[in-house]
Amino acid sequence: MKPQHLIFSASLIGSADAFVGSSAGAFAPRTSAAGILSAPSATLRMDTEGDSISRAARKSLENRLFNGKLSLDGIKTTSVSSPPPEVDLELAQAKHGMPWVETIGSSEFENPLLYMPFWEWQMDFMGSELSNLRPIEHCDDGSDFGYNENSKKKARIVNHCYASDEYRKIRMSYYDAGDSTQVFNSVWYPDPSYNLPVLGIDLLAFGRKKYLAIVDFQPLYENEEDHAAKFEHILEPIKEEYDSLKGRMSAKFYDETKFFSKQMLFARFEDDNVVSDDLMPAFQRYVQAHLKLLKSVKPDDSLQSQKAVLERQRAYDTYSAERDPAAGLFAAMFGKEWAEDFIFDFLFSLSERKEGGIQIPPMGMMGGGPPPQGGGAPQGAPQGQSAPQPAIRR
Repeated sequence: MKPQHLIFSASLIGSADAFVGSSAGAFAPRTSAAGILSAPSATLRMDTEGDSISRAARKSLENRLFNGKLSLDGIKTTSVSSPPPEVDLELAQAKHGMPWVETIGSSEFENPLLYMPFWEWQMDFMGSELSNLRPIEHCDDGSDFGYNENSKKKARIVNHCYASDEYRKIRMSYYDAGDSTQVFNSVWYPDPSYNLPVLGIDLLAFGRKKYLAIVDFQPLYENEEDHAAKFEHILEPIKEEYDSLKGRMSAKFYDETKFFSKQMLFARFEDDNVVSDDLMPAFQRYVQAHLKLLKSVKPDDSLQSQKAVLERQRAYDTYSAERDPAAGLFAAMFGKEWAEDFIFDFLFSLSERKEGGIQIPPMGMMGGGPPPQGGGAPQGAPQGQSAPQPAIRR
């Protein structure tokens, strides 16, 4: 199971009745991106995925790059005949009414949009700390992935995508279905001149009774030990401060030795005070650490190095798209065709589709339990939880 996959776990299709609950606590007030002051507005340029070219042209250039038929200089100097219009960051973020202040569903809580403060903090952090931050298109092959809604089932999803000098793609998604389900998901892909891990974030709440969280520096190295030797010492001191985030995932959907680090923050919990007390500060520190790591590394602009990084990012996307447990939710809420396009063209846009399209995974909450009191092996699924059933019968 991967952080970016836990987003909208297939278990979301079922009702929250499958989970037992705990009382809810108040969410901590929003802090600024740097932890001190709110970030100023920034003027952005509407762009495609890091280059001022159309999405179709970008994909063609990427394919030619992968095949070694085009130099990176060629990509960087390719542009449209007229410059794209400038777009203010606040206007870009406000599209589709973001940040939302009310849920589309029903709620018995004062903070129905549980993870919206994470969205807002990240947006502020990006605006204040990244260079040349710009929104990039939601569209691919004529499909708009910016927003979708199922008014009958009272569920909606919003998706933003950005690029900067440091990151070729930062995607953000928020899924709102009232107290039934709240999800914040984001993945940060470093610019290919940096041979660094992908930053993956998945925060989920089911029925405001069961919570699942993952934040990780997801390695692109073939050998996990190569990743551990270079990066995990950065995360270990942070993780050590949060006992509630030291759980382990299950192997139901993913091989934890592939595209996962040993210092991944992973938690399943029932007390929503963990969200404000532990998850928010740990999330902020991992995001800050990822950018600090990137800025400490000298970029490698050679074609060979950048091609190798993009190839590993493509392998990451392909692995992720093929195993995404959110496929069932997307198909049930928004239709199978939209779900497939969304997974392959937005969430994991470098992935390669296989014949037969997406495979709908079984229902069931994923991952192992939190570490028990006093140490020991993480717990498994909650007692009494029913066996997973297929999300959609085909």
